Amino acid sequence: MNTLTLELPAELYEDLRLESERRGESIQTLAQKLLAERLASPPPTERERAIAALRAAGLLAELGPEMERRAERSTMTLEEVQAALDRAGGKPLSELILEMRGPKE
Repeated sequence: MNTLTLELPAELYEDLRLESERRGESIQTLAQKLLAERLASPPPTERERAIAALRAAGLLAELGPEMERRAERSTMTLEEVQAALDRAGGKPLSELILEMRGPKE
């Protein structure tokens, strides 16, 4: 086994000490477990964090089974969808939303 010496701020060391007491483990054992857990699962990507935030705010709806099937069968590329939207004309969605909100007070 290898040895690692860390310098920790007093507050962090105290938090680690208190948590180790709460769990009934040595500080070394707890630190090893925490490092292993953290390194075993990489941090979420920016996309994953955004999805989690939207889901937590209730702003993200999951597709139902029928919509999932339709999406899987879709053959349009992003460029084809963009071209179809451009041909449709009309105001951009952002402008429609601003109109619906009304003037700021």
